[in-house]
Amino acid sequence: MRHKGRDGREHYYSSKPPLLATLLAGPYWLLQQLTGATLAERPFFVVRCLLILTNIVPLGIYFLLIVRLIERHGTSDWGRLFVATATCFGTFLTTFAVTLNNHVIAAVSAAIALYWALPIWREEDRRWRGFVVAGFFAAFTAANELPALSFAVALGGALLWRAPQRTLLAFVPAAGVVAVAALVTNYLAHGTWDPPYAHRRTGPLVATVRGPFDPGQLDAGNIPDALRRQLARTPQALSPQAVLTPRPVTDGWMLWDPERENRLALVPRNGDLEVRAWDDWYEFPGSYWASESRAGVDLGEPSPLVYAVHVLVGHHGVFSLTPIWLLSAVGLGLCLRRPADRMRGFAALVLTLTLVCLTFYLARPLQDRNYGGVTCGLRWLFWFAPLWLVAMVPAADRIAAFRGWRWVALALLGVSIFSASYAGLNPWSHPWLYQYWFSLGWVG
Repeated sequence: MRHKGRDGREHYYSSKPPLLATLLAGPYWLLQQLTGATLAERPFFVVRCLLILTNIVPLGIYFLLIVRLIERHGTSDWGRLFVATATCFGTFLTTFAVTLNNHVIAAVSAAIALYWALPIWREEDRRWRGFVVAGFFAAFTAANELPALSFAVALGGALLWRAPQRTLLAFVPAAGVVAVAALVTNYLAHGTWDPPYAHRRTGPLVATVRGPFDPGQLDAGNIPDALRRQLARTPQALSPQAVLTPRPVTDGWMLWDPERENRLALVPRNGDLEVRAWDDWYEFPGSYWASESRAGVDLGEPSPLVYAVHVLVGHHGVFSLTPIWLLSAVGLGLCLRRPADRMRGFAALVLTLTLVCLTFYLARPLQDRNYGGVTCGLRWLFWFAPLWLVAMVPAADRIAAFRGWRWVALALLGVSIFSASYAGLNPWSHPWLYQYWFSLGWVG
């Protein structure tokens, strides 16, 4: 992104929530002090050292916690081994272990929160530390994956119903620590409490040039005198160097003043010309997202229905690339069918969160219907992995008694492992299914 900083000049920024990057600055500083290595001079050495801390160690903790949950809630050896194998080899979390990203951290945080929250929900362990850990890591999941705010709120609501006092006195304050840190780092980085993703629109009205106004009068070398006079009475007064350029993505023009590094949006409306503050941080000269160089999935899928099909069972499909999640759906159904099942509440929570987040992503506008960009899977849902793996346990236990269904489950696992392994060297590449369809000329 690009927007104006506190010094009155424009700078480039990452669109990621800044809390994680702020936390990683500490280990990087320590590594630099111990070895003298910097990202500029020894990028591969520095990045690999940091990946051990950010990905490898957390994934080890993640495997341990999920396997312990499998052992605790499983009833058959075959089912436990199956889900444990799926945990270690069948999801895209291991694929993304080779690159610095927020998705692995979010999934690990969700697993830690779930590990401490389930005993509270099942009324097996209500020690204060469980509420603290669950609250802290549920909020940290949301700090790395903004839609996971639904997870933090739902988990807090469930525990509030089970143990109101301890949830209010332990879970909520622990979550509040992360929330404050996320908001403060966002404000320090961008000068606003809103996340960067909220700055993708035209800003508030600055002035209006009364018409009738002909948009054809506008060109890069001719700023109308009426417009200059109107802005002369505002803090956005133009210097002689100001220029106009058409906006390639939306209707209207961009007014750029290089002397003051001030950017404004001109929007013809009802014969008048509206001058609005610039609040689209993704649109600037040279921006990939505001240029005609975008191609492939980055253009956005025009049809919401086609997009939904590919998200679920198509070339970026949750169930086509990682079909073991079909067993998770079966497991959720088994839990919900048993009124006395102590995991019924967990199943209802996971199903609700899944439907809410899927609906959120499927309902996005054209520019966001891009499957997460050029990546090996629908990365926006990776943080669901620990929830779906625990949900898979009842289905794996039921299948364990039937030899034929065991072979079906192993086939689903084989496809999932293949999908996760195919992009092991570069997770920022298209899924194998997309590449195969591309070679056939079905997509392009």
